[in-house]
Amino acid sequence: MKKLFSLLPFVAAGPAVAATGPFVSLGNTDFIVLLAFIAFVLVLLYFKVPGMIGGLLDKRADGIKAELEEARALREEAQTILASYERKQKEVAQQADQIVEHAKAEAAAAAEVAKEDLKSSIARRLAAAEDQIKSAESAAIKEVRDSAITTAIAAAQDIISKKMTAAEGNKLIDAAIKDVETKLH
Repeated sequence: MKKLFSLLPFVAAGPAVAATGPFVSLGNTDFIVLLAFIAFVLVLLYFKVPGMIGGLLDKRADGIKAELEEARALREEAQTILASYERKQKEVAQQADQIVEHAKAEAAAAAEVAKEDLKSSIARRLAAAEDQIKSAESAAIKEVRDSAITTAIAAAQDIISKKMTAAEGNKLIDAAIKDVETKLH
């Protein structure tokens, strides 16, 4: 306030030098404007307008500080939430990696089981095929033997029928019957 009054003579001297005639007179408009300005400033000072403006500015500054603090708190909260989501994302990624590894391990185990099942199935089929081959072989051998026996019997019968008479045949039949009787008893 004292600064304002100390500047007053310099502010008033500028128009006073430029005006013609006496400066301190009600006919001089510059003097009237100066008086009105001084009265206006005094009214402002009387009603403590600078203090009210300062109070409003302080209030506004306090509001801005509160908003800044709230914004800072919100930022920190957002950072903690972001950190927690990043942590959760890492955990989910690790779980996904574990699931993939577990699935790979299960697939490999299933492949091994399938290989073993295939090997045992092939072994069973080979054994069954070998059994069928042995069975077919023994059937063929039996068939060849039966055929050989039949042929031998037919040949023997043919030879015997050509060389043997009925009386010799009856003797052989009687001898065979006695032989069977002795073996049965």
